[in-house]
Amino acid sequence: MVLMNLWYVPYGIVRLLRMAAHPENYTLEERYALIKQIDNRAIKGGRVEIEGHGLENLPREDGYILYPNHQGMFDVLAILQLMKRPTSVVLKKELENIPFLKQVIACLGALPIDRKDPRQGMKVILQVTKEVMEGKNFIIFAEGTRSRNGNELLDFKGGSFKCAVKSKCPIVPVALVDSYKAFDTGSIAKTKVQVHFLEPIYFDEYEKMKTTEIAALVKERIEACIRQCTDTQHTDAQM
Repeated sequence: MVLMNLWYVPYGIVRLLRMAAHPENYTLEERYALIKQIDNRAIKGGRVEIEGHGLENLPREDGYILYPNHQGMFDVLAILQLMKRPTSVVLKKELENIPFLKQVIACLGALPIDRKDPRQGMKVILQVTKEVMEGKNFIIFAEGTRSRNGNELLDFKGGSFKCAVKSKCPIVPVALVDSYKAFDTGSIAKTKVQVHFLEPIYFDEYEKMKTTEIAALVKERIEACIRQCTDTQHTDAQM
């Protein structure tokens, strides 16, 4: 991925550092366009094919939250590659000071969350709620950490859905298939990653549900999609 983009790296890094140092001098759209450009270069250089499904399911109006399963570090790159409108992410606090990622976080307006600090976590929930109500889109990984078992999911945490409940926004389940193969297998073979945007769940559908029930529902829909995809892959391989 790096070798294929050596010519682009100096240009991309300079622009990224400049925007991240003073994000207030650029619109969200300008910052997002740069991140998308870097993302596209990384995906092409890494020989990863992103296969998107269900883009028509994304709400027409901004101000919604995407809830994907979490397979690895490539997940956000795969989703952002398909998102035409600015989308941010809630990510673990341990990533906020890593070089390059720190600048990406600044440009996206991403929000680091400390999973060990409930008070800080509540501040992030309230901030996400505020920004979603103002029309910003977010990605939240409800498992809290990545699964180490490929396309198998961990339990979805009910607390991850407090932002949606408070903002009364659409919830978009996102099923990632084989995303772990891009960064987490050590292979440089050409890889295909599937991103499935499932039908949104609107507030009137979940307003009377507990957050744990919402979490279980979203997980169930993602698991069903992944199961269908992997069953199809196995059938095709046997033919």
